[in-house]
Amino acid sequence: MTALLLAATLLCQAQGFNDGESHGDPPFLIEPGWKALLTGKDVSGWHGQDADKKNEWFATNGVRWERLLGPTRLAGNPTPGDRILNGPTGRTVNLVTDEKFGDVELYLEFMVSKGSNSGVYLHGLYEIQIFDSYGSWEKMKTSDGGAVYHRWIDNQGVGGSAPMVNASRKPGEWQSYHIWFRAPRFDASGKKTENARFIRVLHNGVIVQQDVECEGPTRAHMSIPEAATNPIMLQGDHGPVAFRNIYVRPLRAIINR
Repeated sequence: MTALLLAATLLCQAQGFNDGESHGDPPFLIEPGWKALLTGKDVSGWHGQDADKKNEWFATNGVRWERLLGPTRLAGNPTPGDRILNGPTGRTVNLVTDEKFGDVELYLEFMVSKGSNSGVYLHGLYEIQIFDSYGSWEKMKTSDGGAVYHRWIDNQGVGGSAPMVNASRKPGEWQSYHIWFRAPRFDASGKKTENARFIRVLHNGVIVQQDVECEGPTRAHMSIPEAATNPIMLQGDHGPVAFRNIYVRPLRAIINR
């Protein structure tokens, strides 16, 4: 029996099976007021951004980084489970919450394969970039993991905010974002009076963004107007990505820690 357990452990390590990996207690386990956005069994509460395109997102009870079969892949079996994967190829529609949110605190965990690219869009408009930036010693850019992605004006990137540090883990490891987001403000006539703002973003527990204003939607945003409330979108068409433990609660004052 011991030999069988050892063999299974070695196989999981060879395949990059990091699904049980833990990096400390996430906030939804130790703080009140959090609401889960995943049911723990399927993708109810979410829909594909483009109704005319096939939605291949599925729930699963385990995600594997297939290092032996190819480091650019993630794999999972479609079955009731507490995590979601963007299909067998990592190229499918963006996934959008049915519910809309205003000022919000968001916590989620994600996994990417080698070289993969995704993003989480607050209000469907303002992106915190998800990217395999592990091991990069170059100056951080607005296309790196943990960035507020840039806007796209006249066929070029404008603005955005590069991460303060590179906090990315290896491909195949679970990572986390903890995001404090303040929605744009509007007067009685509907005119915007204040821009949206990322008050703080933690990447794997490390501060990567602090008080960043978004003058407008970032690149590849949803085709919806800025508003007091809007949905959350997960990018699904730029490579394999998995998510688990997606939780929200109304924005509260930040206590420095």
